Amino acid sequence: MLLRYSLGFFGSFLPVVLLLSLPGLAMTQQTSARSAAAAEAREHTLIAQRFASERLALWQPRLSLEDWNITVLVSHANELKPRTLGNIHWDGDKKTAVIRVLDPADYKGMSFDDVLKDIEFTVVHELIHLELSPVLSPLQRNDANRREEEHAVNHMADALLKLDRSHPSAAGAAATAAAASVPAAAR
Repeated sequence: MLLRYSLGFFGSFLPVVLLLSLPGLAMTQQTSARSAAAAEAREHTLIAQRFASERLALWQPRLSLEDWNITVLVSHANELKPRTLGNIHWDGDKKTAVIRVLDPADYKGMSFDDVLKDIEFTVVHELIHLELSPVLSPLQRNDANRREEEHAVNHMADALLKLDRSHPSAAGAAATAAAASVPAAAR
């Protein structure tokens, strides 16, 4: 009788206990979802870093910049100027340069394939700035001619990439195949 009473007593509280544990279960699921999203973001960053380095290795010799020691880094938006997708800083005397490209986690509303294409565009764009630096560095810089330079560099990068994608070389085809081998879950 005591057992029946005990179960009855605890049995009446069982729905309350279960109800109180649901928020904890929901928080566990949210934490799990956040962890999965963070893991995916880290994976995308690593893939983007490798892809950007491969594209740099392809485009650097195409633009006759083999005598430069150039590295590429994936960077978050807060490490770049507002409303930019990348930048380049160089030391002409040492022939060193660092290109920064936007981290995939900071792109909004784009497929991962499109992000990778944009990262390649940024690498080519920044390499063109480097190629033009001996000509443009001595000029008096202002906002107007910087806008004109950006416009011209964008058109050159776009033309080079369109040409490359319409007539892929062996190296270009290999890099395109490497990008295509990105796991579907990462795209």
